Amino acid sequence: MIVDLNIGGVLIPGLMVLALVALVAAVATLRLLSMTGIRRMFAYRPLVELATFVILYGLLVQYLPLTGLSS
Repeated sequence: MIVDLNIGGVLIPGLMVLALVALVAAVATLRLLSMTGIRRMFAYRPLVELATFVILYGLLVQYLPLTGLSS
C-alpha cells in the first residue's frame, strides 16, 4: 500500500503525489524533446504528451516498493 502524505494534518493520497511527480517529469521530458527537435517528428503531439505522462506514472508506481516508501 502506498503511504499517504501528511502536510499539516491534511492527508494527500500517495498516488496523487506520484501523479504530480510524473507530471513534472513529463513536462521536463517534453521540453527536452522540443529543445532537441525530436518532438517535431510526432504527428499528434497531445497523444505523445499523454503517453509520456502515463509511462512515467506507471514506472513510478511500479518501482515505488523498491524505494521503501510504501508500507
